[in-house]
Amino acid sequence: MIQPEQVACWVFDLDNTLYPADCNLFAQIDLRMTEYISTLLGVDKPSARALQKAYYFQHGTTLRGLMLDHAVDPTDYLTYVHDIDISPVPPAPELDQALARLPGQKIVFTNGSAAHAERVMARLGVTAHFEKIFDIEAFGFIPKPHPDPYDQVIAEMGIPGEAMVLFEDSHANLPPAAARGMTTVWVRHDRADWPPPEDGANADVPHHTTDDLVGLLHAILGHD
Repeated sequence: MIQPEQVACWVFDLDNTLYPADCNLFAQIDLRMTEYISTLLGVDKPSARALQKAYYFQHGTTLRGLMLDHAVDPTDYLTYVHDIDISPVPPAPELDQALARLPGQKIVFTNGSAAHAERVMARLGVTAHFEKIFDIEAFGFIPKPHPDPYDQVIAEMGIPGEAMVLFEDSHANLPPAAARGMTTVWVRHDRADWPPPEDGANADVPHHTTDDLVGLLHAILGHD
């Protein structure tokens, strides 16, 4: 089990990690991405969706592919795709209490925008616990799992990877963290369209797996 006194920085992905995947916010974002591409390129939605997914698998985010191949303005894109209804995310008093007990610094590390992260964190009621949001813009729109964002987090926080724990729902984003000494926690869910890890790939990652973030945090902390 993770020893909290040995952790200087707790690193949390945002979407489908800080809130449950069954809130299904990404379904809204997914539709907005398809609409954006369809309008941008003048193609039908099935064609737009196929390109959207191809860019995601090739580049880590759809945005990265659109920037490279179509010179898309990333701010315009992110504003459009994150213009969603976040009311399916319920306030999370138990998460708030667990984060309050967690020693050390806490940050959000997301391939989304800071504005989206701020809205979701406010809805959850956990904003006050986080020192910083590292969003896609902070990394020059280079997404996880590219190694540069991980190196930047370590450098800007001034904390070695060995003193960090990363909570992340995308298995592909865990190996670069582990390679930098971070303890990795895979927050699994049943999203059918979310790519599973490749068979046999990175067999030693993650270090821990959970489908209950709050329950795991309580287990790490112990009960008062």
